Amino acid sequence: PPPYTGVWMGDSKLCAIGVHCGSHITSHGLALNCCTDLSWFEHIVPCGLEGKGVTSLSRELGQHIAVSHVLQPFLDSFQEVFECTLVSSEDPG
Repeated sequence: PPPYTGVWMGDSKLCAIGVHCGSHITSHGLALNCCTDLSWFEHIVPCGLEGKGVTSLSRELGQHIAVSHVLQPFLDSFQEVFECTLVSSEDPG
């Protein structure tokens, strides 16, 4: 439950999920940390949560995990869970 939205590995956030509503516009997004330079998070309080950290797939798995490695499996899972078809702006037509 809020404020602990997202995907967590213990006390560290792996994936942030957000929704913003304003001026009759809704925007949403997510950030999955694959091979993020986590040192930047040492200078802030991530998500405003004292005592919580940030992690990445690379850190958790102990090897470099590139975004290109997880993108298609993520999109496939998204379509399955939400029972939808994703269309890329790069697709013709």
